Amino acid sequence: MNNPNFKNKIYLIRHGETEWSRSKQHTGRSDIPLTEEGEHQAKTLQSKLSKIEFKKIFTSPLKRVLRTCQLAGYLERAEHSDDLLEWDYGDCEGLTTPQIQEKVPNWNLFKDGVQEGETIEQIAARADHILSIAAQIEGNVALFASGHISRVIGARWVEFEPEKAQFIALSTASVSILSYEHEWRVIQSWNDISHLN
Repeated sequence: MNNPNFKNKIYLIRHGETEWSRSKQHTGRSDIPLTEEGEHQAKTLQSKLSKIEFKKIFTSPLKRVLRTCQLAGYLERAEHSDDLLEWDYGDCEGLTTPQIQEKVPNWNLFKDGVQEGETIEQIAARADHILSIAAQIEGNVALFASGHISRVIGARWVEFEPEKAQFIALSTASVSILSYEHEWRVIQSWNDISHLN
């Protein structure tokens, strides 16, 4: 997966807060809008990203991500990518982890998966696909997406099994940087929310 010819950086940007992200409900394909706080968070991304020159910008087509991209100032330049859609949680959509664990004790999304939704292998395949595109671009790339797909993208960048994404959490409106050290892929920074303070 390494590509030492290009030293671009991939900026992974999670959408701002929604009602369901605040309540920790699994929000896959439900098109939940940003809260007022989420809109504020998204606007703060402008100052964080304004000095970075992006060669290419990709965004999930979900409206919480599109709105974040818009408020950050990049929607007009962004291309929609279904690779960046959040995990299809199937029967777990709208539920919190404790609610699911009432029926399935010790349930873990990354280990146990979901019924009637996507497998972690399918999520990893989407992550690998968008990374293969981004890695070929000479210049910085921005990926606007949701939490769990972003975590899997981070894990796959450094060739971790997708299940390892459970160990790298992301806050709303966070910025993470995937880059290179010498010829190796590295996570340069993760879950930066300094712009929110």
